[in-house]
Amino acid sequence: ASGPGDGGGDAAAAARALRDRALLELLYGSGARISEAVGLDVDDVDLGEGFARVSGKGGKTRIVPIGEYARRAVEAYLVRARPELARTGRGGPALFLNARGGRLSRQGAWMVLRAAADRAKLTDVSPHTLRHSFATHLLDGGADVRVVQELLGHASVTTTQVYTLVTVQLLREVYTTSHPRARG
Repeated sequence: ASGPGDGGGDAAAAARALRDRALLELLYGSGARISEAVGLDVDDVDLGEGFARVSGKGGKTRIVPIGEYARRAVEAYLVRARPELARTGRGGPALFLNARGGRLSRQGAWMVLRAAADRAKLTDVSPHTLRHSFATHLLDGGADVRVVQELLGHASVTTTQVYTLVTVQLLREVYTTSHPRARG
């Protein structure tokens, strides 16, 4: 669907839809901050090896994995959509382009997420929600907190341990509802 200032047309709308899917899959599949995702250049992404090189807080560069869903979505965007968006402007090396062909801004990416959340009838969703889900799902799956720390680009493991609280809460909930001795 076209929005204000989006530049209409079915091809443009289809290109934006592919871009939006690639952006959301990359955010969730890599744990990247929204500023890191919109800061990516095409050359920062290696779909063959399944990783991206992001510039994090304080200018620190780190490697983040790109899972299969994100790889497929980014590849589809690069092949079928980015050339369409690039026709209208000077996005240069930027991976994610806006409808005018320039680099997608943080605010533009935020609007993509908000629109997707609205379509899914979800409330209280922010770009950090995807990052939080990335970390929590890794920890729930048994990942070591130090590995998650590295993937998120946290300087201190204490920052990462905030995500373990959700896991402890889940453990307590499962224990309380499932163990015969939990309820006295």
